[in-house]
Amino acid sequence: MTIGVGGKTAEQALAGLSQMMAGAEPIGLAEYRARVGAAQALLRELGLGALYAHAGTNMRYFSGTVWHPSERLVGLIIPAEGEPQYVAPAFEEGTLREYMQLPGDLHVWQEHESPYALCRQVLARAGVSSSARLAVSEDTPLFVIDGLQREGIVWVNAKPVTAACRMHKSPAEIALMQRAHDMTMAVHRAAASMLRPGISSTEVEAFIAAAHRKVGATGSYFCIVLFGVASSFPHGVKEAQLLREGDVVLIDTGCLVHGYMSDITRTYVYGEPSPRQREIWNLEKAAQAAAFAAAQLGTPCRDVDRAARAVIAAAGLGPGYQLPGLPHRTGHGCGLDIHEWPYLVDNDETPLAVGMCFSNEPMICVPGEFGIRHEDHVYMTASGPRWFSQPAHSVDDPFGLQA
Repeated sequence: MTIGVGGKTAEQALAGLSQMMAGAEPIGLAEYRARVGAAQALLRELGLGALYAHAGTNMRYFSGTVWHPSERLVGLIIPAEGEPQYVAPAFEEGTLREYMQLPGDLHVWQEHESPYALCRQVLARAGVSSSARLAVSEDTPLFVIDGLQREGIVWVNAKPVTAACRMHKSPAEIALMQRAHDMTMAVHRAAASMLRPGISSTEVEAFIAAAHRKVGATGSYFCIVLFGVASSFPHGVKEAQLLREGDVVLIDTGCLVHGYMSDITRTYVYGEPSPRQREIWNLEKAAQAAAFAAAQLGTPCRDVDRAARAVIAAAGLGPGYQLPGLPHRTGHGCGLDIHEWPYLVDNDETPLAVGMCFSNEPMICVPGEFGIRHEDHVYMTASGPRWFSQPAHSVDDPFGLQA
């Protein structure tokens, strides 16, 4: 199958998609309680008094409470011993209670009052010593950290707690991510089927958002569509592009299923690939395969990155981050955040373990010509790595429709 032959209209491509959310269950209360228990065990092991999880994905991970951060402090305090405690503005009390999944006392502050003083009081009531260290989630804004510090609270980075918990996905989390990846792969196939000469990258982005809605998401979590030379810029260019025969097409997109993300990049050629495009496409596939083969239990993350780079360097590209070659890390962890721990990069010595999830995307950029990125995500099982989405099949048949 050559992309661009026998293409569909956008309407026809959308009509071929159907709702895919049936049976996708959100994380349940028992799992949130287990997460809190795991965090408390780590707090005690590390000699920390409590964890402060700021509004956003850290508070959501431990409590299920969805709340977007703003200039007003909203957070979850998990003492090393005892029940979780919420802190929020008084006027948000009713709304926050509607979103709370994990039970806990809610402590509120009026607009003229200090939420940081309230946090100090909550810690004291929970039995946390004034000299105990507070582990503060790494997504906490500086103004909150400054406020806590002004109250005499001694804080440390909570990464040894938050990352240690969030890196190891449960079967329920992996199931949600699998569903999201299945949905995005269906959208990728549909997008490839409706390409035509002269279509703009913004038109394709709009189609992908509509396609994600058709399969049951609220839209695209993110979307990058690049044609031709623009594909050599990993995260895109300022201007939209118009598709031409022989262009490399790079589409990187994903969606959310109950907060958990998908992230798949497909790169192919609109029309007949040139020998140069075919060569780099195949080299990228080999680098991705080498990274997957290296991703074994107990292997340091850095070794996965090194395995991909070795393939690229052996072909005369690079080395290191030099171009033409691979300009960034081979992959990143994923879950509630699109980029989280661990990272497949040369300075990450984290050993791979069951439940870890990450992207495999050792992109090859050829400045002034094109870029090729095959991105599929991987999760670690007791028997080794498994794909969330199967890698691209071939440059002539990227979706394996003729396999």
